[in-house]
Amino acid sequence: MNTMNTKSGLKLRGSQLAVAALGAAGVLATAGTAAQPGIGDYVDGERLPESITLTGTVRDFKDKNSEGGHSDFQRSPSSGFGHYVGMVQERLDSEGKPAFASTGYRLSSQWKDASGNAIAPPRDYIATRSGDRAGSIDNSRVGALTTEDAFSQWFRDVPGVNVSSPLELTLVRQADSDTYVFDDKTSEQFAGMGGFFPINGESYGNYASTGKNFHFSFELQTEFTYHADQGLKFKFTGDDDVWVFIDGHLVIDIGGVHSAVSQTIELDRLEWLEDGQEYTLSFFFAERHTSQSNFRIETTLQLRSVELPPTAGLYD
Repeated sequence: MNTMNTKSGLKLRGSQLAVAALGAAGVLATAGTAAQPGIGDYVDGERLPESITLTGTVRDFKDKNSEGGHSDFQRSPSSGFGHYVGMVQERLDSEGKPAFASTGYRLSSQWKDASGNAIAPPRDYIATRSGDRAGSIDNSRVGALTTEDAFSQWFRDVPGVNVSSPLELTLVRQADSDTYVFDDKTSEQFAGMGGFFPINGESYGNYASTGKNFHFSFELQTEFTYHADQGLKFKFTGDDDVWVFIDGHLVIDIGGVHSAVSQTIELDRLEWLEDGQEYTLSFFFAERHTSQSNFRIETTLQLRSVELPPTAGLYD
């Protein structure tokens, strides 16, 4: 991410962690079983878990100025730092990855709901609500990434281009609520790092004299049970790029290189979801530029990890 004087961008709020496969279930929910969301310590007689640990894959990259570096990491967007949309297609590809759509269009202002929460630009599969307020996009300002081929490497193991490893992310239930939060500012693992830096000193190493590893992506595949009319939501705050897909549909669209940005999806807006059925939530994050890395998830979903494939390790 960036400081205010290095990355001019919208100030809203917005990653991935990989860990070794956690067995057939692929998840650690440290207490109890998944229950229908509700307020308080108990729902339907079952105690909500105090935390949920998810697993994902982190991939390290060299910056564009290094030998063998990637063209999209430590690159300034052609139209300036900021929040870009339209970089990925609205459906995941056949491999369950984000598919390139464009180099992105810079957002001038966010769409918001009646409560002032930033939401993704309209899609025909996301229901509108009374009180929603329109944002705007400057279609003349493009260039948040380089090429389709380069983008295809962000979330795939590519020999000589990236290094992948497993990483663990624990969401903590907030007192007297059914809301779970991971926040790099309060996490025991990250609070002393000054941001979300899961692979400092690892893989390709830290960037220049910063003492931090700024160039990586994170992918998290999860499942959940949908319960209608329960106020289920997922919110991300951070930088840089973040895309969230539910049942393969793009529902959070935060591309570009920018300061911390937020978006929220209320699952009751996804009217094709059926009560009591299981669905996937796929999360994709990239940290591409100095000098900040912010990462916060807030959700009322009882997420469960999907078992990971083996990670690639270090390539020559």
